Amino acid sequence: MFVVCKEHVELAIDMFVDEYEEAPDIYDLNEVRFTAWEPPATCERCERKPQYLVI
Repeated sequence: MFVVCKEHVELAIDMFVDEYEEAPDIYDLNEVRFTAWEPPATCERCERKPQYLVI
C-alpha cells in the first residue's frame, strides 16, 4: 500500500507492480473515505499532501 501525491503516483504504481506482479487499485483520497483508517498527512516520498492510495 502506498499513499502518495500526484507527482509520485506513477512511481508507486511501478513499485506495486514490481512487488505484487499485478495492477493495483488506485483511489483518489479526495473522493473516498474509510471509517477505520486516516491517510497520513504527507506523501510517502515527499512533504506534499497525499492524493492517491495505491493498493
